[in-house]
Amino acid sequence: MYGTYLFGLREGLAAGLVVCLLAAYLVGAGRRDATAPLLAGAGAAVGVCLALGTALESGSRELTPEARALIGGALSIAAAALVTWTVFRLRRPGRGAVGAGTGVLVAAAFLVVGREGPETSLFVGESVRAAVPDGPGSSFQPLVWVLLGLLTAVLLGLLLHRGVLRIGPAGFFARTGGMLLVAAAGVLAHGVRDLQEAGLLGGPADALFDVSAAVPPDSWYGALLEGALGLRPDPTVLQVTVWALYAVPALALFLAPIGSGPSARVKKQKATDETAEGGASAGTTS
Repeated sequence: MYGTYLFGLREGLAAGLVVCLLAAYLVGAGRRDATAPLLAGAGAAVGVCLALGTALESGSRELTPEARALIGGALSIAAAALVTWTVFRLRRPGRGAVGAGTGVLVAAAFLVVGREGPETSLFVGESVRAAVPDGPGSSFQPLVWVLLGLLTAVLLGLLLHRGVLRIGPAGFFARTGGMLLVAAAGVLAHGVRDLQEAGLLGGPADALFDVSAAVPPDSWYGALLEGALGLRPDPTVLQVTVWALYAVPALALFLAPIGSGPSARVKKQKATDETAEGGASAGTTS
């Protein structure tokens, strides 16, 4: 049953940490009004996932592993794109925060949570079916353990949210935005792995390295790392390549000073000096 708990913890972290970071980022950017739609998008994704799991459990058809990987991969890539857009849009609290569309925030939360939907909904559905009384081998333990794992993930997300809000104004956007971009890189890499498993995306499928001996996937710290960073202990060559090609330039652009050219104040001062020099020259000539 410990493995069931770790499954709930890992899947909950994969969905919840990004949403909690986004909510904190919105508060810091002065968009507290958008946190309710953000959470509504996450809640809608949970509802859709539960409905999907119920339909698959009660129906005669089921999603193949390839289909689940395809859906999860596509949603992960879309989620990473929307999270990236949100981070850079909210980078300028004064102007960009106001222009950040609420619909995009809702969609980002929906996709971040929904990308884990197919696998999680099926697992929870099986746990619910196992808990039905008078059923073959009925037991409430799988359902209880997976719910405990999800609850632990929610609590960790809330703690992260509160901790991020305590960061001072000077470093808030750099640290929170940086964490969101690292998380988005993990979501993107996870999506690439899913598409490789679905057979849709080629590229080297061999593991670039394997640290499963040091970070076992069935350990609590292995579940924490995979849920938070989106990388398994044996990432493929393509996964790591995509992660690096996204994370390095995204972080460099985000952490670079806004407006690398002359500031507006410098330009204005230069124009004033030129005007003064022109007036002085005219006075000398006359």
